[in-house]
Amino acid sequence: MGSGFDEKNFLACCGSTKFAREMAAASPFPTYERAVEAARDIWFNKVDVNGWLEAFAAHPPVGNPNSRTQKTATGEQWCHGEQSTALATATESSLQELVEWNNRYMQKFGFVFLICASGRSTPEILEELKKRYPNRPIVEFEIAAQEEMKIIELRLAKLFAAKAEVTSTISTQYYISQVTKAEDRVSIIGAHLTAASEVHGSGKASQNSARTRPPITTHVLDVSRGSPAAGIEVQLEMWKGSRPFPLFGELDSEGWILQGSSFTNSDGRSGQLMGIVESVDPGFYRISFNTGKYSPSGFFPYVSIVFEIKESQRLEHFHVPLLLSPFSFTTYRGS
Repeated sequence: MGSGFDEKNFLACCGSTKFAREMAAASPFPTYERAVEAARDIWFNKVDVNGWLEAFAAHPPVGNPNSRTQKTATGEQWCHGEQSTALATATESSLQELVEWNNRYMQKFGFVFLICASGRSTPEILEELKKRYPNRPIVEFEIAAQEEMKIIELRLAKLFAAKAEVTSTISTQYYISQVTKAEDRVSIIGAHLTAASEVHGSGKASQNSARTRPPITTHVLDVSRGSPAAGIEVQLEMWKGSRPFPLFGELDSEGWILQGSSFTNSDGRSGQLMGIVESVDPGFYRISFNTGKYSPSGFFPYVSIVFEIKESQRLEHFHVPLLLSPFSFTTYRGS
C-alpha cells in the first residue's frame, strides 16, 4: 500500500515548504508508520528554524479558522475540522477571551499559539494557553514544534485514510492499528509536554489535574468510505439502577442515566459527553450512536457499546470509537 502523494499533499500536512519537498523526495511510503518515521526525522532534523516559523505561520489563531493562512484547500478544510469542537463549545465571551489571549501570546513569543486542537473544547484550549504563557520563549518554541508534529501525524493519517480503500477485514484492521498507534503517540507526547511545561513554568510539578479533555471520548469512522462519519448523534449513559450492574439484554431499563449527548464533527469526533473531571466514577457506561439516521439503508438502526470502568481505572482515559459500515461494526479501546 504505497503512499502515492506529492509535494502539495504534504504541504497540506505541514506549512513548511522544506518539509513538503523532503517528504515528496522520500516518498512513496509503503505504510503510514514509515511516513511518520520520515516526517519526524525531516521535521526535527532537516527543517531549520525558518521552516518551523513558516509552518507555524500557516496556522490561523485557534478560534478563527477562517483566517486564510493554510497553503492548500485540503489544509484549510482539515483546519476547520480540527477546530470544530472548539467552535461548537465556545460562547461569545470565551471566544473574545481566546482572541485576547492569542494576541497576548503572539506579542510575547512572536508566533501563533499552536496546539493540536482536534477534539478539544474552547475551555480546554484556553486553559492550556494560560498554562503555557509563562514559559520561557525557547521552551515554548520547542513545545510548539512538538504540537506541530502531532498535527502532522494526524493529517498524515487522514491522507492515508482518504487514499486507502478500506473494504476488507485486513485493510480495516490495518487502519485500526495505525489510528491506535497515532493516538498512542499523541497521548505520550502530550504527557511529556505537560510535565515539561509544568516544570519549566513553575519550577515544580503541578498538583492540579492533568486532564485537558473529558475522561470518556469517542469518534466514528465510516470504513466503507475510509473517512470520518460526521453528523451522527451520540449519547453517553451510566448505569445507576438498583442492581450493581445491568443484566444481559437490559438495554431500555430506567437504570441508565444520560450523562451527555453530542454530534460528531467533520473529523468524526463527538463533542463533550461529560465534564472534565480528575477522577471518573467507576461503573458501567454505555455509548449509543444513531447510525440509522446517518445511514438509512444500513442494517443497524442504532449501535450501543457497554463497557465497565473499574475502581482502579478512575484516573485513566477511555476512548471508545465506532468503526461502521452498512452491514458491520466494531470497536476497541483507544487512548
